[in-house]
Amino acid sequence: MLAFYYAVPTSLSLLISLSCIILLSVIYYIDRKKHKKTIGFGVTVCLTAISLGLLVTNLHHEKRHTTHYSHFQREGEPITFRIKTLLKPSLYSDKYTVDLLKIGNTTVTGKALLNISKSDSTSQLDVDHLYVTKAALSPIKSASNPHQFDYKSYLEKQYIYNQIFTNPSELLLIQSKSHTVYGYADRLRKHINQSLETHSFSTDELAIINALLLGQRQDVSKDIVTHYVNAGAIHILAVSGLHVGIILYLLTLVFKPMHRIKNGKHISGLIIIILLWCFAVVAGLSSSVTRAVTMFSIVAFAMHLKRPTNIYNTLAFSILVLTLFKPLIIFDVGFQLSYLAVLAIVSIQPLLANLWSPKYKVTQRLWDVFTVTLAAQFGVLPISLFYFHQIPSLFFIANLIVIPFLGGILSLGIIVIILASLHALPTFLADLYGGIITLMNTLMAWISDQNTFLIEGISFNKYQMFLAYIVIVLFVSYIKNGSYKWLRITLVTIVLFYGVLIYSEFRIASSNFTVFHKSRYTILGKKVNKNLYISSNLEEPSTFSSLNSFITENRISLTKHDTLSSIYYYNNNYLLVIDSLGIYKIPQFNPKYILLSNSPKINLNRVINILQPKVVIADGSNYKSYVARWKATCQQQKISFHSTYENNAYTLD
Repeated sequence: MLAFYYAVPTSLSLLISLSCIILLSVIYYIDRKKHKKTIGFGVTVCLTAISLGLLVTNLHHEKRHTTHYSHFQREGEPITFRIKTLLKPSLYSDKYTVDLLKIGNTTVTGKALLNISKSDSTSQLDVDHLYVTKAALSPIKSASNPHQFDYKSYLEKQYIYNQIFTNPSELLLIQSKSHTVYGYADRLRKHINQSLETHSFSTDELAIINALLLGQRQDVSKDIVTHYVNAGAIHILAVSGLHVGIILYLLTLVFKPMHRIKNGKHISGLIIIILLWCFAVVAGLSSSVTRAVTMFSIVAFAMHLKRPTNIYNTLAFSILVLTLFKPLIIFDVGFQLSYLAVLAIVSIQPLLANLWSPKYKVTQRLWDVFTVTLAAQFGVLPISLFYFHQIPSLFFIANLIVIPFLGGILSLGIIVIILASLHALPTFLADLYGGIITLMNTLMAWISDQNTFLIEGISFNKYQMFLAYIVIVLFVSYIKNGSYKWLRITLVTIVLFYGVLIYSEFRIASSNFTVFHKSRYTILGKKVNKNLYISSNLEEPSTFSSLNSFITENRISLTKHDTLSSIYYYNNNYLLVIDSLGIYKIPQFNPKYILLSNSPKINLNRVINILQPKVVIADGSNYKSYVARWKATCQQQKISFHSTYENNAYTLD
């Protein structure tokens, strides 16, 4: 995190790391001779770990490599690239991540985002295939509006800094062989899907099978994803710790008879770890699969050694391994959620399980599933509120329905895939499995439709999130130790939490005026304390998702919508809206701000000379050619110009 937020030269981080390692070796040698532990040794270990984190992050920072394509960008040069992974398509284009190989005749490295416009003849590109295009690299746009999801920042944490926009006719295929693990895995997945398509699986059933067993969620429809999210069961569709844990359990049962032969435990353990990584490869080695398989490989290794282990050390070691190979994975939301869920399960679930001891096995099993689910929710609730701003209150019902049967669903799915690949899948088995998937989708849709139990629009900032986790840790410590010291600290932290809550209320009790960015539309928002007054030419302003995010983050309690006016007054200044009618001549009127909307055909030089504004704003409703001309005019007139296309939403002073 230090290396990401603060630029530390690689040479300096290398020098610091070597110095810390030498110092650590010296202190370790001295302390070992004295047969005692010292504070100096512990502090040096921490400093060494931090310095290694700086070094590893710098070494992985692709943009700092001399061969990175950002150092060789030249207009008009053909770009050679290899398809790496398929992403979820948008409404108008198919998306891929690609490895850039050449710009012109220069060999380069680095990843980029590829956008291919859709058409009736568009077919999916294959992983590992090499293409050449003359389309130019362009920067990825940051979030256009306040509190909007920043896709640019998200991609930068995956070392993707630029994108290519093209269409199928501008791509030249130059090689169609697989060379990497990703390519062979993609070919295997395609073979499996072709085999499954010969049976009567519906489009949604095939999409769920791909998500559950092959780690590919690109084809899952938006409606189904929404149903699973609102039901609090989206983790079922993401191949992660839950799936890998079930697969590890099933493999352990399958290979248990090998324990009877000499060295059978070690051999079976090795086979299980190899099979787990084979599954990870087939699932595309996504972040969620990689971290889950890494964690459970270490767990499987510890299990088969039959040595005493500490689950917290196991989790910490798996985090260490993952961050050494992919340092910025710590910013991955899935990574954070999965480890927080596991930590909560191992620390909180035993406490919940002891609250009741059912007499019957069935009720015991249901109680175990419920306590595991509840413990996991304790672990992920604060961070889920921070990222997603909602609580699916019926999450425990969704998990009680699905999780007890998920092992059977996965087992049967693996059998279906193997038989289909061998062209030996019976029709009745395919119909049975398809019916199970449809039933699961129907149940999630029903739970999702219970809108009364879905609490949305919860504002939760990072300070509240951190304090909430401190409260949970301290309270669990109090329950385990029974010491009133922990209770006192917990109560103090709760007071701090409410202090932050009160401060947040005061902070948002202010006013601002925002010109939002939306292509082809004009949207203005005047916030007064917790009231928001929207003026727009949108038929349904509620469909503007960035507006919903703005309302949530600012805890807006009342929203009023109105049509656009010509003049707005805010903070002792006027804003004049000049729309397609081009009306601006108002006697003795000198607004500080001018907003150009819907591409008015005006002479901007004349407008500036008459009205003498301080700032000219052009929003997303204008033609880009007009915006470029207005920008040049303002530069000549030495007037501040703001285009929401280039500079995102504008907030008035």
